[in-house]
Amino acid sequence: QNQKTKEQIESLLQNGKHKELRDRLCCRLTFGTAGLRSAMGAGFCYINDLTVIQSTQGIYKYLERCFSDFKQRGFVVGYDTRGQVTSNCSSKKLAKLTAAVLLAKDVPVYFFSTYVPTPFVPYAVQQLKAVAGVMITASHNRKEDNGYKVYWENGAQITSPHDKEIIKCIEECVEPWNGSWNENLVDTSPLRQDPLKKICDCYMEDLKRICYHRELNVQTNLKFVHTSFHGVGHDYVQLAFKAFGFQPPIPVPEQKDPDPDFSTVKCPNPEEGESVLELSLRLAEKENAKVVVATDPDADRLAVAEQQENGCWKVFTGNELAALFGWWMFSCWKENCSQDADVKNVYMLATTVSSKILRAIALKEGFHFEETLPGFKWIGSRVKDLLDNGKEVLFAFEESIGFMCGTSVLDKDGVSAAVVIAEMATYLEGKNLTLAQKLIEIYETYGYHISKTSYFLCYDPPTIKRIFEKLRNFDACQSYPKFCGIYNILHVRDITTGYDSSQPNKKSVLPVSKSSQMITFTFQNGCVATLRTSGTEPKIKYYAEMCALPEQSDRSMLEEELQKLIEALIENFLEPDKNGLIWRSA
Repeated sequence: QNQKTKEQIESLLQNGKHKELRDRLCCRLTFGTAGLRSAMGAGFCYINDLTVIQSTQGIYKYLERCFSDFKQRGFVVGYDTRGQVTSNCSSKKLAKLTAAVLLAKDVPVYFFSTYVPTPFVPYAVQQLKAVAGVMITASHNRKEDNGYKVYWENGAQITSPHDKEIIKCIEECVEPWNGSWNENLVDTSPLRQDPLKKICDCYMEDLKRICYHRELNVQTNLKFVHTSFHGVGHDYVQLAFKAFGFQPPIPVPEQKDPDPDFSTVKCPNPEEGESVLELSLRLAEKENAKVVVATDPDADRLAVAEQQENGCWKVFTGNELAALFGWWMFSCWKENCSQDADVKNVYMLATTVSSKILRAIALKEGFHFEETLPGFKWIGSRVKDLLDNGKEVLFAFEESIGFMCGTSVLDKDGVSAAVVIAEMATYLEGKNLTLAQKLIEIYETYGYHISKTSYFLCYDPPTIKRIFEKLRNFDACQSYPKFCGIYNILHVRDITTGYDSSQPNKKSVLPVSKSSQMITFTFQNGCVATLRTSGTEPKIKYYAEMCALPEQSDRSMLEEELQKLIEALIENFLEPDKNGLIWRSA
């Protein structure tokens, strides 16, 4: 019923574009690390009115099977500010269709009356005791994309087997039902409620549980600049700063209001560093603000930059921020815990491609550290299990600037992370320290962890498969490489096949993930490197980290060694020229 997407298919047909028609119509969307994500437009592997209706019908069918009280507890729907005129497709419209499918089947729907940060959906699912929720967002992807993120009743993103079962249910009911197209139902149905005020108020109240130095925040002269990257973050970060007792951060005027074209940045991903933070850094210099916080368009991730004494800006990596957050959350716990609190009951988590710095802190301080597969859906589920077993989880992260401070939200949250960083900077200023200086102190105490993460673009799936298959059959059939250039490989772990040479039974402790490629190499020199495909974009990512002991404090030597190893990894294992890979633009 969407004329624009219908016209796209008709035009391809008239112009004889049969290959593109096959590409668009002969495969269906599948759940990756962040739910369903694809370009907006016509076709069954794109995000559009029909594929969202089909997905929601499948979810309805599955939830009806799983929950006898589905129609009492209801379902949460949120959305960001994305849109595409050429497909008459916007996040709000897709959210209305999601709600329509459920309302037409007499399911109560908590539909936010305006755009919200992604973390508000899992938070609302738990607060309202709903059976599940959906957020329409493509986070920090390019402007052409959109997505459909599903949260289970536990407030974490769905993992296996739910995703596989939902796909089966989608395939069983692809024909839209009566009422599924009626996007006006959200305005007329008595079963629709707007949870915005309640959830926003509760969220800001809960946030105060991780505020430890309100009196310093109220008095500080430190200024902060915030950019919301043309997305949803502005209003919510302002409220979070207020909840912590701060003056509001200075917004970047050109980027504070939603703009689906993300017109002032070449890509809406704050992880890209200084090149995309240009406007916020210039504003900070003008306003004499020393710290810049940047939330991505759906406000679930956070980038941070700090002006150094020489006037230059340091943009922290996700791994560096995690070292700061890990130190901070543990210090605050230690200062505020009860006399009989047991450090052995305390946990922090990270995904397996992230820095091992939390492991080093945990070993020295006596708390537990655990790793999960890449993707916050694995962290959220594991944190819920730990909480249900009476454990205390302080912090979790993934290196792609995703942070979970506290456990009010079982997903990454850029809003809470922004205000926690502001409080940390304020506290450190009182000790005459910057964030960058504290980071060095942390590394000197627990050992330098120097990491580098980057990626190559590859738009040809067979090439990607060939690269990874070659690594599995390197010198001979079913034999992994023993060297990478001059570097000796101690262990290989292949999450795709479930192999791990470091385990007595050669089986990986982390669950097998056949749908994506991921191999980790542990080198004799203490470096750990992982090659994997992205769950949301056409990328081969690489992650490499030197984990040194506290007494190995020659940082430049460690950095040089890491750089040489990365060059060997690219040259010997990825072979970009031979495989036609596109280097990440600097």
